[in-house]
Amino acid sequence: MFKSVLLYTNQLKSLRRFYGNVMELEITEACEEQFTIKIGESFIIFKQSAWPAFYHFAINIPGNQFSMMKYWMQDRLTLNRESGVDEVYFQSFDADSMYFEDPAGNVVELIGRRKRDLFGDLTVSSFLSLSEISITTPFVANVGDELQDFGIPLHWGTSVNPEELNFLGKGDTYIVLVPPGRRWYFSKKTSEVHPLTITLLDGRLISVDEEGKISLSNGKEI
Repeated sequence: MFKSVLLYTNQLKSLRRFYGNVMELEITEACEEQFTIKIGESFIIFKQSAWPAFYHFAINIPGNQFSMMKYWMQDRLTLNRESGVDEVYFQSFDADSMYFEDPAGNVVELIGRRKRDLFGDLTVSSFLSLSEISITTPFVANVGDELQDFGIPLHWGTSVNPEELNFLGKGDTYIVLVPPGRRWYFSKKTSEVHPLTITLLDGRLISVDEEGKISLSNGKEI
């Protein structure tokens, strides 16, 4: 579903070092104002801003490499914990997850999809694709309706819950729609409204402004 996601940060240099040197992901483009990292078939663009911003996003990894990836990550950073543990199995998605925070405070999740295997050693190819991107908005119900009318289905049912996490998408890629002030799982941080732009594989755009209002278009890729 995701071609690219544009996120904002006032920690551009630190994030570039983190994703390039610590995570060892491919940086495809870089300048003073922004840089792009390749995550399998997806791209994340971090753009310089004057204000601090953070998001929740998730990356798909092969289910059979989850343990190897966890050891690899623990050599580089400290994984977040929830109730004393640093991983969790989600039965509804048949997937295992681990969490960490980058230098800008983004709550990043690595999701091991048990039905997706990749044999061999860990490589950059083990980061399969962008799996989830959060949209935090005080207008959850309206945004949920607009996204569904835009052709992005709700994972369970057709009516979003304005107080909870809502997953819109299918397969292993989702927009996570959430109201402000909800604590992110495996983190002490609570959700905040920040602008972002999602480019779908078909070139359509989903943009969120500083107030959490959404705009949808058939525009060109970012």
